Amino acid sequence: MKVRLLSTFVAACMTCSVMAIKTDDLKWHSMKDFPLYGTVAKNQSVNYVRVPDSLKKNMRPELYDLATNTAGMYIRFASDASAIGAKWKATKKFDMNHMTATGIRGLDLYTMLDDGTWTTVSSARPSFFRHNTTTMVMTDMTPRMREYMLYLPLYDGVDSIYIGVDSMATVCMPSLDSPVAANPIIMYGTSILQGGCASRSGMVHTSIIGRKLNRQVINLGFSGNARLDLDIAGLIADTPASVIVVDPLPNLKTPELVERMPAFIAAIRSKQPSTPILLVESPIFPLMRFNEETLQTITEKNKALQKIYDDLVSAGDANIHYFKGEDVLGDCVEGTVDNYHLTDLGFTHFADALSPVISALINGTGPGSPAR
Repeated sequence: MKVRLLSTFVAACMTCSVMAIKTDDLKWHSMKDFPLYGTVAKNQSVNYVRVPDSLKKNMRPELYDLATNTAGMYIRFASDASAIGAKWKATKKFDMNHMTATGIRGLDLYTMLDDGTWTTVSSARPSFFRHNTTTMVMTDMTPRMREYMLYLPLYDGVDSIYIGVDSMATVCMPSLDSPVAANPIIMYGTSILQGGCASRSGMVHTSIIGRKLNRQVINLGFSGNARLDLDIAGLIADTPASVIVVDPLPNLKTPELVERMPAFIAAIRSKQPSTPILLVESPIFPLMRFNEETLQTITEKNKALQKIYDDLVSAGDANIHYFKGEDVLGDCVEGTVDNYHLTDLGFTHFADALSPVISALINGTGPGSPAR
């Protein structure tokens, strides 16, 4: 009985020790000067935006507002901390009824394993009532130097971010270029590409692809606003890329697609004549099993995109490629939150399908007509 009581007491003490550290005990480090990825807008008056200040004047206001959402952006740092906290301010404190707050305006911390792959540590849950959040992310870790990647909110912005560590720990610049920063993959699209409705910010397919392929991904997803704006095409054209993924169909009507897509591709080709461009059909959403109007509309748009692709190939574009909508989710009908926007399961399927295609295009071994 004494032995059992002693073991219970020791276990209780250990639990108290694990839970004892609080945010007030941490040393806080501003992330302002740490490497920021997933954006083409560097060294600006506003740090955490996805497009340059120079575009704000002429860009549609709703499009620029979405560009201040930090979808796909991440900060890299290293630390030997045994406990890590996060402190940040969400600029909008946005909420939706079909997406978690951790995905909309939370942070998501990953660390590199010994084999060079990335794994989740934990998400930083945002405050429900306030713009400002201060919270613990992980405690009781073995104190050794690790590489970290901190994903920023998908459907909100931030204007300050701090990482807190235990008093004996340091926070320093990363020692590895991972994911590789040069010649990023640029992905342009809709609310799905922006991250709706991932449960946390590291689970949008663009970020999963970045970890899978060890390559920086620029997320140019604009919820409800992927309308083939030429200022976005110009931004893409000005950014040296390994692959450009164009995935706007859910936000377009068929006449808009037919009218705007050739000019959008031409604008990119004016400065990137040989970069692989992957055109992505609208996904075959689960609701299309029941909703006849949606089935007809999406089928029509996908046929129109196929025609545009065929015309580009016939005109001599040797590095335009095609991805079928039926390959996004495959046979999975449980990968959405509303038969339309993807859950983590849906994003994983999408990333698993796209990753080998993008990898082949980067390596110059991609399929010809059409890409699968």
